[in-house]
Amino acid sequence: MLRLDYEHILPFVDPDDLDRQLVGARDAHRLLIEKSGPGGDATGWRDLLIQPDEALLQDIEETARRIREEADILICIGIGGSYLGAEAVIQALSPSLGRNEGSPEVLFAGHHMSGAYLQELLEHLHGKSVFVNVISKSGRTLEPAIAFRCIRQYLEKHFDDADQRIIVTTDPQKGALNSLRARRGYKKYVIPGNVGGRFSVLTPVGLLPVAVAGIDIRALFEGAAETLVRLASPKNNPALLYAAIRSVLLQQGLCIDLLSIFEPALSGFGRWWQQLFGESEGKNGTGLFPFVAQYSTDLHSIGQYVQEGQRSLMETFLMVERTGNALSVPEEPGAGPKDLDGLDYLAGRPMETINRAAWEGTAQAHTDGGVPNMTLWMQEISPTCLGEAIYFFEHAVSVSAYLLNVNPFDQPGVEAYKKEMFTRLGRS
Repeated sequence: MLRLDYEHILPFVDPDDLDRQLVGARDAHRLLIEKSGPGGDATGWRDLLIQPDEALLQDIEETARRIREEADILICIGIGGSYLGAEAVIQALSPSLGRNEGSPEVLFAGHHMSGAYLQELLEHLHGKSVFVNVISKSGRTLEPAIAFRCIRQYLEKHFDDADQRIIVTTDPQKGALNSLRARRGYKKYVIPGNVGGRFSVLTPVGLLPVAVAGIDIRALFEGAAETLVRLASPKNNPALLYAAIRSVLLQQGLCIDLLSIFEPALSGFGRWWQQLFGESEGKNGTGLFPFVAQYSTDLHSIGQYVQEGQRSLMETFLMVERTGNALSVPEEPGAGPKDLDGLDYLAGRPMETINRAAWEGTAQAHTDGGVPNMTLWMQEISPTCLGEAIYFFEHAVSVSAYLLNVNPFDQPGVEAYKKEMFTRLGRS
């Protein structure tokens, strides 16, 4: 179960202000639960947890099993919410320097327009058995559309059964991918119409790639579903407390929300969080700017700014209670000069203990430096706990956006760059 520690927030927040924001957070919570707030018809990400589609889950598991048996590589083509959730879960639950046993390599494309990357990817495919999952509601989002055309033509050139190697995840009826599927017969999964991209990780958008990577999607799904039940009541609700604290600090004039992670495996989760909060809150001239830091690495880069720069930011540490790693700092063997590297004081201590000391020291130093911070604790990095964290943040950002009087589920500003880009490219 997730645990929110806000000890280092208390010096910066008036209790009466926090109580007032908690009242507002409970009202916002009711809007979410009752689907009566702006965008209430886009809360299908909650419905699918309340009433799971067992047949769909079984179908995804069966498709994933076939791909695992036949593929050396699965390419996931998508941008934004079409890939960030899957990437986050796969990165967290796969070896840092490899892949889960019996699983193909899962690669991502269509999330930028670098020709150099796409060319290198195509060359990497030679001699390998390749499957593709292209994910897009419209099928016309430029980045994934270009990548899919290039990779589709590669498959058609190198595999007689290319059409059986392509799975589309798209709108129920509309869009370019449905037109292609009508001609080619691709297998299809549906992106529910009432689920936006950044909330879609527990739909086929995220579940198929995650299952192909050898991860237990049932545990992931159930972790989220159990958290939905735990957060259904407004009483003692950590998601509402998290949203209320952020709202108080925003009203104090802070404008940056820094999510700081001490386990590299969770860096992809940070990128998913960044999109979730940026697209949900950043409207009408309001919202905290979400930014992700990887500690202790970034303590040696932006750490100086966080400690002593402009006092414009708050910080949330995402920490893990148990990493399951037993590595300790080794003793120096043999006779001869001792402690030449100055590390004997750490000999025999677990790395987990040292990493936690780094968090403790950072949290206190940043508090002393004027940075309000809180810590969200996950029990471990597991499918169940990741499911818990996914739903926690989805619920919290919905409440937080309602506190800002914005619709959590739209993203009108995303279209601005597209309009300018297409004008320059000559698209009619």
